[in-house]
Amino acid sequence: MGSERITVDEMLMRMAETCALRGTCTRKSVGAVIARETRVISTGYVGAPAGMPHCLDVGCLIDPHTGGCIRTLHAEANAIAFAARKGIATEGSTLYTTLSPCLACAKLIVPAGIACVKYSSEYRDKSGVEYLELANIRCQLL
Repeated sequence: MGSERITVDEMLMRMAETCALRGTCTRKSVGAVIARETRVISTGYVGAPAGMPHCLDVGCLIDPHTGGCIRTLHAEANAIAFAARKGIATEGSTLYTTLSPCLACAKLIVPAGIACVKYSSEYRDKSGVEYLELANIRCQLL
């Protein structure tokens, strides 16, 4: 049987990529997985909060100042919020995301106690990663 075993990082990033397929914003699909000791503890994707209209159904709601969609929550924020809602500790965990975090998500990652962020592509604005690095949170492009 000569199958090649993927690494834990590859497995968790593929899970984040699968989460991104659930995204409901037409502008960008992003997925996130929070793992501790190689086990998934929370997931998230870009989408409106439960019970609110999704971009796929009613279109994006664009902020006139930033040009970004404000109807949705980012994948990282959704994963952190779900863990908090269910009482799942994120301290010391690793966040896998398909896009490097924006500054707003970075500001959630720091107090969540996430120790490391791994991402598969870079967001055009690098301020989120810079903020995380200032907070001594390891960041890695996979």
